[in-house]
Amino acid sequence: MPNQKHTLFVCTTCGGKWQDGKRVGESKGEQLLQQLQELAQNSELHNQFCIQGVECMSACSHSCVIAFTAEGKSTYLFGDLPVDGSTSAILEGANLYYAKADGLLPWSERPEALKKGILAKIPPLNKWANLNVSCC
Repeated sequence: MPNQKHTLFVCTTCGGKWQDGKRVGESKGEQLLQQLQELAQNSELHNQFCIQGVECMSACSHSCVIAFTAEGKSTYLFGDLPVDGSTSAILEGANLYYAKADGLLPWSERPEALKKGILAKIPPLNKWANLNVSCC
């Protein structure tokens, strides 16, 4: 069982309505965050993942956006997730991510909503720490 901290980030800016440069009402991202937090309370994820809202994940044309991340694992960014009907798939994907030591989520193993919505897979930072690679 992995022991590193896992985080499910949810963009709270996604799907917001704006007027005069200010957000009006609750965004779809905030709704998704609330639904995920409520559903996770009664699941194994409650003690495995921190579900955290973030202001903006800079994928505005793909709302709603979430990310799975943990130290030593690849980070996954998913978008184009509907508020209604994707929470179970997101939590199923989070369970799969948690269970994988390297965090790799093969396309064939992902829930349907996470097969279409992949925006990025970012390798873990520590993967490059021991290589003789000079940066900058």
